[in-house]
Amino acid sequence: MLENQDPSEIKIEDQKIINNKELNIGEALIPVVILMGLLAYNIFFVESQEWFGAYTNQLILLIGGGIAALVGFYNKTTIDVMAKEVWENLRSVFVPIMILFLVGALAGTWLISGVIPAMVYYGLQVLSPEIFLPASVIIAAVISIATGSSWTTSATVGIALVGIGTALGINPGMIAGAVISGAYFGDKMSPLSDTTNLAPAMAGTDLFTHIRYMAITTVPTIIITLIVFSIISVTIEPTGDADISSLLTSIDTTFNISPWLFLVPGVVITLILLKTKPLVALASGVILAAIFAVVFQSEVLATLSDSKFSAILNSILTDTAIATDNEKLNDLFASGGMNGMIWTILLIVCAMVFGGIMDGIGALARITKALLSVATTIFGLFASTVISCLGLNIIASDQYLALVIPGKMFKKAYEDKGLAPENLSRTLEDSGTVTSVLIPWNTCGAYQSGVLGVGVGEYFLYAIFNWLSPFTTLLFAALRIKIKMLRDK
Repeated sequence: MLENQDPSEIKIEDQKIINNKELNIGEALIPVVILMGLLAYNIFFVESQEWFGAYTNQLILLIGGGIAALVGFYNKTTIDVMAKEVWENLRSVFVPIMILFLVGALAGTWLISGVIPAMVYYGLQVLSPEIFLPASVIIAAVISIATGSSWTTSATVGIALVGIGTALGINPGMIAGAVISGAYFGDKMSPLSDTTNLAPAMAGTDLFTHIRYMAITTVPTIIITLIVFSIISVTIEPTGDADISSLLTSIDTTFNISPWLFLVPGVVITLILLKTKPLVALASGVILAAIFAVVFQSEVLATLSDSKFSAILNSILTDTAIATDNEKLNDLFASGGMNGMIWTILLIVCAMVFGGIMDGIGALARITKALLSVATTIFGLFASTVISCLGLNIIASDQYLALVIPGKMFKKAYEDKGLAPENLSRTLEDSGTVTSVLIPWNTCGAYQSGVLGVGVGEYFLYAIFNWLSPFTTLLFAALRIKIKMLRDK
């Protein structure tokens, strides 16, 4: 996955899990219950979900962090310990934050250069509503397997697919769900993905054993996902030829459309495949798009500003909107640049503060231990792992911690039950990696909703692969399907 460096660089697997003998399970859950209560109240009872203004969720996370700190003080945790964990969390998301800024810049420059319009223009001619959703799953899966990154997939073909599907009149939540389903399938199955390397490292197995064993649950899940999206596609009312024709005419009139524009995303994806640093790859995409804007879209730049340089700089930093004679396209051909990512970045920062304090006071370890203590059967052990990963995605707001903490704490329990380590590594991915995108304040959920321009609540139901994966792994555990035991080796 693109959001952080290679695990060997971030050394997150070496992170110390903080235990606090003074803290009981009830106290550990106090900040979680209050956080969930405030978020639920804001979602269901506050008009426009702006209890504290536009940054309500961010403030709720900080309130939760403050309550966690009070619980920590009561249980003899020093402010230095909590501050250190918060700093470690914030440091771990420095690269994702930089990536988010670059994705904002990428969206702006790809708009004014004609890259996104070109993708929409040609996509409208190839992808019909009848095949659009399953095709989106497959396209996203292929790109994600090739790059090992769900984040790169969303920032390139994901943006384009949302644009094409929106122009076709398809629900943006459906499109985002299809893109995310395919992207996280590819992310799980790619040997280039950092989470795919991290999970077996935590469980004590090797990468390719992990991938082969993970395919047992992952392949049926993606097949079901494709079937469901194929059924949904049948129910979508196709957009008339005349309407598509008018959209194509509007795009062609406003922009200089050329196949050469595809060189820009092609270069970015190639750099990722060559294992270039994500920041370098995305920055290259921004610079190249700026050059293409001058070469191909001089008339568009003239309508935005008296200076081409100012038009490009504005597209990188602030809001840019390109007017066409079609209202649907006017909504599509707009970008917030780096400024449009501020809300998402602040959400991630506040989530890291809450997660860091919870880790610092020993609450994460205490909650995970409580789950481990009730795992008396093999199915109970799998279920406890799933719940632990889901819970940590919610509480710690970071999918890496959702893999590392359960991986470390459940490893011996799997051995004691005679289970091969690949059972643990698969369960970590089936419940930790893929569900992170379903949590609005998790780094992955915040990123995907910010990049695709679709809220987590809008795509949650349609991210079929992501919420179905934990159920699949539990079903296989309950029926004892392909559960590898140590004695089988």
